Amino acid sequence: EKLEEVKFDSGGGRMKERGKVLLIEDEAALAEAMAKGLRKMGCRTTSAASAAEGEKHWRTAAADLVVLDVGLPDRDGLELLETMRTEGDETPVLVVTAHGNLRNAVTARRLGAEDYLVKPFGLREFVERVEALLGPVGGEEEDRFPSRDSGALFIGSGEAMQETFSRIAHACATEVPVLLTGPTGTGKTLAARVIHADGARRSGPFVALACNAFPASMLESELFGHAKNAFTGAGEARPGHVERAEGGTLFLDEIGELPLDLQAKLLRFAEEKIFCPVGGRKELRVDARLVAATNRNLREEVEAGRFREDLYYRLSVLEVALPSLSRRPEDVPALASFFLGKAKGGGEKRFASDTLDALKARDWRGNVRELRNAVERAVATCPGHLILPRHLSEETTEKGAEEEAPAVSLARALGLWLGERLAAEGASYRALSEELEDLLVADLLERFEGKSTRMAEALGMNRNTLLARRRRLEKRCEKEA
Repeated sequence: EKLEEVKFDSGGGRMKERGKVLLIEDEAALAEAMAKGLRKMGCRTTSAASAAEGEKHWRTAAADLVVLDVGLPDRDGLELLETMRTEGDETPVLVVTAHGNLRNAVTARRLGAEDYLVKPFGLREFVERVEALLGPVGGEEEDRFPSRDSGALFIGSGEAMQETFSRIAHACATEVPVLLTGPTGTGKTLAARVIHADGARRSGPFVALACNAFPASMLESELFGHAKNAFTGAGEARPGHVERAEGGTLFLDEIGELPLDLQAKLLRFAEEKIFCPVGGRKELRVDARLVAATNRNLREEVEAGRFREDLYYRLSVLEVALPSLSRRPEDVPALASFFLGKAKGGGEKRFASDTLDALKARDWRGNVRELRNAVERAVATCPGHLILPRHLSEETTEKGAEEEAPAVSLARALGLWLGERLAAEGASYRALSEELEDLLVADLLERFEGKSTRMAEALGMNRNTLLARRRRLEKRCEKEA
């Protein structure tokens, strides 16, 4: 993809230096475009077209940022990243990975990459990511991009998530109000935290208020605060969420639940940054950025008279839609693997291929949040190393259960299975028998809770033979994972 031109405003004077960037990328045209963009924003660049050359530069000259491609000709870029982290190097790394290669993205984050970009991408997005990682001119302290905590949000290879990534990056680079939309469980709160932590107000507070968490009688006080003796029980003045967000970000979750009378007061604050506490006589001015979220269709709410049109347009200067998981089923395996690695004890386990198939087939009405819970439950209920469909919740596996065909005999099931395998190219008797035996061993190991000795004794099987079969099964699972 041709990278668009980005114009930089140097303020009419000499551009300040932003730092030194080591660029490790073997695609010459892409490397030159990125280097050009880096130089225009005031960076000094060093380029390398291979992992060996990149490692040489990394060891001999300090850099403020490393831009690292995964698909290098002589070595996997992630191996170089692992070497850097193993040797204690904490230089921020922006990983560039091929479109659709989700496993690389997950691995990059686990190895300590601060951020990643999926090809193809525009030069503007690349520059925004680099600026966020290098920080403000002058070397002021800042929080790094919170990629380790928000990795799940940034896992996605489909068109829907790529558009979301682009809009979030744009939101990080501006200070206009943002409206986050999407079904429950898609990560709207997480997106709001990323927009704050990677934006210009990162040094200020992030104050969140769920508009559906309080009755209408209390919500105004929670939002705007109250003066002393404003109502019964108000023995002293108390600042609200708006006032506490001074200099930072005010995140209003479930904004569609806000009563109409409070919508009018919020509109005034959104436009003028002025409000009056409950029972107060003096107006206060607060400089805070507004980020709102809703799982409702606010356009429909406006038409129904339940939401002010002027407030809707004020809040949605920049709208970021987070897609439901059903719109990106291709991301389910990578998300599940990410959550598996984060779960306690999950690093020692693997998903069987039919388990991943079951996860992909699920409707996931609760979206990413529901998937995370399903993975954590599977880890807790699986005693062995291989997570099978039975370890998933009944809800995960019951989709279409009412429409299932009547049970068939083992001979019939085997015939169907063989027909599918024989239709595939390269089928052999040895491969078929090994796969059948692996299925049998996996099921038996599960029934004996992974205890090889007890299983061998119960079935009269040679223990060494069983251990060999088990090792072969584990290798197959690693290959499928």
